[in-house]
Amino acid sequence: MCVGVPMQVVEMRGATAVCAARSGMREIDMCLVGNVDPGCWVMTFLGAAREIIDEATARRAADALQAVEMAARGEAGFEHLFADLIDREPQLPDFLRPPAEPKT
Repeated sequence: MCVGVPMQVVEMRGATAVCAARSGMREIDMCLVGNVDPGCWVMTFLGAAREIIDEATARRAADALQAVEMAARGEAGFEHLFADLIDREPQLPDFLRPPAEPKT
């Protein structure tokens, strides 16, 4: 399974950027997303930014990662970190839904 990490750009340095996450500062390859302004959020994987994301998306991803870390340590009480999933059925993204039946 691939797990992306949301990071906030602190400083652009040519084709790389210094980015911040809960785990600290990292230098991230920005070639796939291009130059962005400091303060922007990117989803990273294996040291490269893969997508520009908004702050709300970054927060949801960071919360989910924190919940997984808590569960791995055997801790409880992380339900609030999945607030967007409480009391509702998960929804498949459009591209995974079966095609609609043709109207006859």
